[in-house]
Amino acid sequence: MRLQLEAVASENLSGTVNFEIGTIQWGRANRGGALGADSTIVKIKHSYLDWTLPTTSIRTRMGIQRIFLPDFVTEASQVFDADTAGISLSVPFNEHVSLAAFWARLFNDNWDGNANAARANYLDNADLFGLTLPLRFEGFRLTPWAMVGAFGANAFRTHNRTNTASWYYGNAEGTGTDYGLGLSPSAYANDGRENVFAFATAFWAGLTGELTAADPFRLAWSFNYGTVNTGENALNRHGWYAALLAEYKFDWGTPGIYGWYSSGDDDDPANGSERLPNIEKNNESTSGLATIATLGTWTLGRDAALGSTLAGTWGLGLRLRDFSVLDRLKHTLHVNYYQGTNSSGMVRYIKGAPSRHNIVRPYGTDFNSADYYGLYLTDKDRALEVGLMSQYQIYENLRLLVEANYIALWLDQSSGVWGGFTDRGGVRRHANSTEDLWNVNLSFIYRF
Repeated sequence: MRLQLEAVASENLSGTVNFEIGTIQWGRANRGGALGADSTIVKIKHSYLDWTLPTTSIRTRMGIQRIFLPDFVTEASQVFDADTAGISLSVPFNEHVSLAAFWARLFNDNWDGNANAARANYLDNADLFGLTLPLRFEGFRLTPWAMVGAFGANAFRTHNRTNTASWYYGNAEGTGTDYGLGLSPSAYANDGRENVFAFATAFWAGLTGELTAADPFRLAWSFNYGTVNTGENALNRHGWYAALLAEYKFDWGTPGIYGWYSSGDDDDPANGSERLPNIEKNNESTSGLATIATLGTWTLGRDAALGSTLAGTWGLGLRLRDFSVLDRLKHTLHVNYYQGTNSSGMVRYIKGAPSRHNIVRPYGTDFNSADYYGLYLTDKDRALEVGLMSQYQIYENLRLLVEANYIALWLDQSSGVWGGFTDRGGVRRHANSTEDLWNVNLSFIYRF
């Protein structure tokens, strides 16, 4: 449950606090659902001050807030969309052009130092700075954007580990989440060099837009590029993503077709990753392209089965949005085909097969953990998703949401990809077993 309180002094000054209660799991003690129903699960989701700079139209928001980058195709950013501490500005120039800017302080003063507690809080900051330029015209919208990041060497260092490259990508101390893994390769060759312990820098840029001049026809597109430079080639990451959507709105529903492509890794663990880097997997958005495979589920969080971003995949999809056969009941149907763009030659390094490199695996050793943000799909792996989302408006403020989803997964289980292998010690490592995924859930949503 989310409860938002607003204190409005005037149209130029207000304060907002958004409380989040849950998620409560019935019967589970540490989620507030066991006998007695007591748990410390009331959280501050947002807490910010809105004000207008005197004698101007510049709007300023300061505090814990949602900051995100735009994408008119997926409706969910492939790079950054999160609740974070920061300052955001909105500067309207005229009815067609405006400028938005933000600074987000992701992490600072969390690292406890090395094993001797020396230099605690040293180089453990993580900051993002972004600009968007929304252009709005009749029947046409276009938004170019750019973002830079600065990450201290200890921003994502795991606990009190000493300065070794293998611990460069972990979780910010005390956060319990491996946020740095969206910036890292899935497997990289560690040569023992120390120059990775300076600041890492990152840069992203994108262009997204939509054409509605021929309404009811709509065309939307998006392109993102990102790069992370640590000073060590093996730890770097850079990649791109592009998507296109076309849909036509009828009285009875809106059919659409879409496709995307996102760059994938090559087979060299010494030259970094070729996938689009991102900084946050718990995107606030709900993807318009999927149900459970990516960011499709509205309420339960039981989504992102294949990934919260589309990095390292390409695909095609069909959807039929908001069609209705009964009053107050509407449905959205998705059918999506996915295939990986990562080289199957990278898998030997991920799963731990013998190689000439000293390999570090920040994520894990199989397809289910090699990508912290979902599954690691190679150019020999495929998946098919079918999902139906239905909404029934019971009352004006109460609706029933029912979802049914199925994902068929075909992984290459040959010895050269995800199949079994013999390690350096002569021990036989067997392949992982896989099963198709299905999910049915029901939610009651009350908004007031």
